[in-house]
Amino acid sequence: MVSPRLRKQAVVVMRSEVAVSERRACGLIQIHRGTYRYRRRPEDVQLRVRLRELAEERRRFGYRRLQVLLVREGWVVNHKRIYRLYVEEKLGIRRKLRGRRRAPAAARLVLVPPTEPDQVWTMDFTQDTFASGRRFRTLNLMDGCTRESLEIEVDTSLPGLRVVRVLEGRKQQGRKPKHMIIDNGTEFTSQVVDRWAYENGVQLHFITPGRPMENGYIESFNGKFRDECLNENWFLDLADARRKIGDWKWDYNHVRPHSALGYLTPMEFAKAWAVTGRGKDARWKSPKADFSTELGNPAGGAGFPLSHRPDGCGCVTTTTTSENPNPEKVSSSLD
Repeated sequence: MVSPRLRKQAVVVMRSEVAVSERRACGLIQIHRGTYRYRRRPEDVQLRVRLRELAEERRRFGYRRLQVLLVREGWVVNHKRIYRLYVEEKLGIRRKLRGRRRAPAAARLVLVPPTEPDQVWTMDFTQDTFASGRRFRTLNLMDGCTRESLEIEVDTSLPGLRVVRVLEGRKQQGRKPKHMIIDNGTEFTSQVVDRWAYENGVQLHFITPGRPMENGYIESFNGKFRDECLNENWFLDLADARRKIGDWKWDYNHVRPHSALGYLTPMEFAKAWAVTGRGKDARWKSPKADFSTELGNPAGGAGFPLSHRPDGCGCVTTTTTSENPNPEKVSSSLD
């Protein structure tokens, strides 16, 4: 079936190629003359913004009630146009099935990428096993701006109360987010987490079920954590797992270059932001700074085999020693 847009284009081509009237061309293409003459009105950005604001204030209102509120404010708009904007902005709240646990109502706003530390935090769980086969879990908490790993809590059980304990520990250190991106797990939808967020003014943003890409910061971190730590270590017991994971967490924050931060470490990025209000574009580092010396990597081959040039060009070079005249090819990817 040909769409009205294509039919309008066909009428334009016919009138340009053959000398026929508009009435005749519309009759041959079988399109109404009103449809052919219709021109879409320019988009009203203020209307779209006001609709989002009302949807945030009235979370349980549908598009018809929102249209009534807009008409009361003086907007000349019908329900069909509001419905189109309502769908485009994805303001609809998914209905919960009876008998299932209800998640707290989440704000219906699209989060912009964070521009400062402690603006957006994100957290998620990962799972692994000890040498004995017993399973353990980790609660991964990170800052969306600096990519800093704030906490990796390791234990065999991590209920909602344990999540609140971790968040409260960061609060005692003077850090608290404005927004928190989480999935719909039972630990995050628990009443204790919802109450802590309400008391501390933290807005919880739940991702759409089955769409982990909406929480891309922590998903990317989980992939690095599993590839570089969990898959590379053999954990004997809980104490051994906490020690090894803690060492990796320190290395991730202080040593490991991060491509999204201009190959700075999360702590370097945070320091640059604190000094200049910018991150990877700030030239706060000393011209003699080097990952192998300033960050404590041993100079004798241990640690990273790549040296990063501090002039901001992003080039990397490989080093070889005389003891190994035919070294294996070293990948230049740091992630």
